[in-house]
Amino acid sequence: MQNREDGTMAGHRIFGVSFASIYPLYVTKVERKGHSVEELHQVLTWLTGYDDEGLQETVADGRTLEEFFAQAPSLNPHAGLITGVICGVRVEEIEDPLMQRIRWMDKLVDEVARGKKMQSILRGAA
Repeated sequence: MQNREDGTMAGHRIFGVSFASIYPLYVTKVERKGHSVEELHQVLTWLTGYDDEGLQETVADGRTLEEFFAQAPSLNPHAGLITGVICGVRVEEIEDPLMQRIRWMDKLVDEVARGKKMQSILRGAA
């Protein structure tokens, strides 16, 4: 990471990627493995509090991942129960809160694609 002109640390470049650019990749990933967009939305809603309409708005308005999480209606209080490895890194050990949220989302999508039971993915929630 590099310092910005104002002396603060610049965020990882993934923070500026639009949710709209990764959403179709998530859809493709779960559908390719025989799962549905509804299942994808269920885990995204559980994590962020966005409803289906809110998710579609985030896709339509080009919101960055940083904005996606900053504007999320309610981050799930049980999100900290998400553990495991994504991109070679243990999600529970990620120090940057935004990067951790992004990797939590990746992990949930991965679990849907792998066919893990929804109750387990949602950390015991119905």
